[in-house]
Amino acid sequence: MEHYGLAHLWQQGDPVIRALTLALVLMSALSWTVILAKTWQFICLRQLTKNAEQAFWHADGIEHGIEKLGKRAGNPFLALVLAGQEAASHHQQNQPSLHHRMDISDWITRCLKNTLDENLMRMQSGLALLASIGSTAPFVGLFGTVWGIYHALLAIGENGQASINHVAGPVGEALIMTAFGLFVAIPATLAYNAFTRGNKRIVSKLNRFSHGLHAYFVTGARLRSNRRGELKTAPR
Repeated sequence: MEHYGLAHLWQQGDPVIRALTLALVLMSALSWTVILAKTWQFICLRQLTKNAEQAFWHADGIEHGIEKLGKRAGNPFLALVLAGQEAASHHQQNQPSLHHRMDISDWITRCLKNTLDENLMRMQSGLALLASIGSTAPFVGLFGTVWGIYHALLAIGENGQASINHVAGPVGEALIMTAFGLFVAIPATLAYNAFTRGNKRIVSKLNRFSHGLHAYFVTGARLRSNRRGELKTAPR
């Protein structure tokens, strides 16, 4: 058995097997790098957005609400408030030139949507890589298995020894490539699904908050949620 194993597979493997092994190692490294980075990003987002909406709407005014949200970079709630405030101020200052082109409601909606899209793109960064690795890694490993078994059978045929002792080792080594592919794909797929579900919850909060900001900057009233999560208009 000393002639079998991963080291023997690497030493005896042809350039295709070695290239596939390196590709899977690279996929695994990229996958875990993205997983760790997105996990830290998601933890920070959860802390920033946990009570942000409630804290902002219970503030005495817009400036006090901004102070409650804090000045930490990457806070999507703060980005939406600043975008809405800037949009309302810009429209008011340039009203003569914008009056016949876009009313304040459409202008603020557009600015808030742009900010929301930017934050969504930031939250989804890296997920495409996880999805690609999760869907392709098993096939890379399977191709390595097929390639390894094919060459193992050719070598056995040339030697003329087809006993189980001579077949089990090379074929078993080739099957390791399939296991390696699954080892790379499963964490990437699970992480992609987990991050997607988490992002959906945060995006739902951001959409509700964006609607409230739109009403606040357009009509001077804010939308407050009741215990059932329904939005209702309240005086400024």
